[in-house]
Amino acid sequence: MGAGKIASQCAHAATGLYAELLQRNRSLLRQWEQYGQAKIVVSCKNQQEMNKLKEMADRCGLPTHVVSDAGRTQVRSGSRTVLAIGPGRKADVDSVTGKLRLL
Repeated sequence: MGAGKIASQCAHAATGLYAELLQRNRSLLRQWEQYGQAKIVVSCKNQQEMNKLKEMADRCGLPTHVVSDAGRTQVRSGSRTVLAIGPGRKADVDSVTGKLRLL
């Protein structure tokens, strides 16, 4: 994906997770808002690694949101492009994503 496509997909992930938290966990959402709404973008190798990261985040009790692309531009329809993880305690998020490369 090109830089613009990556940015767009990350925005979809952030807004998708925000909408889910608005419905399911407003107190966590408000905490995240009060502390600056941190967002860190990292990359993983492939879909299998993304799936493992989601499983790890789920086991830690971290909220997640997966973006599936509509397929109108650069990737195939239904491709899972981005996984949002968090918000959550820094130690919990780092236990899942801490070894990944910053994008």
